[in-house]
Amino acid sequence: MIRYRLICSQDHEFEAWFKDSAGYDAQVKEQQVSCPHCGDVDVTKALMAPGIKNSVATDRYAEAKAHEVARRILSAVENLRDKVEAECDYVGDRFAEEARAIHHGDAESRGIFGEATPDEADELEDEGVDVFRLPGRPVRRDN
Repeated sequence: MIRYRLICSQDHEFEAWFKDSAGYDAQVKEQQVSCPHCGDVDVTKALMAPGIKNSVATDRYAEAKAHEVARRILSAVENLRDKVEAECDYVGDRFAEEARAIHHGDAESRGIFGEATPDEADELEDEGVDVFRLPGRPVRRDN
């Protein structure tokens, strides 16, 4: 893959990725590359500086990106946990027993959450009971 800085006839600069330089040439010739700002297909390569990597800056950028991704994942997990707590029944440490009962039709079908040991969760999964291990804060509620 190759990245080019491009410029349209209206002087809008943007970047685009291509399989190789021949791919770029073919797409421009067929007017398949357009400016994301104005839609102009009269596009040429802009002046580019060589891609010399600064390892310290690259490492800091990668670290910042990793922290941002981790923050987004934790936020998504927190939102999921909030939704589960709002919409499902809390069954506490009876989770494995209640999940089995629902799975076998011996209890009302509904969303539940609670606590299970790692062994209990493994056994449920081995039995074909759909469970999702949700990481995060422990829930402390009265039934």
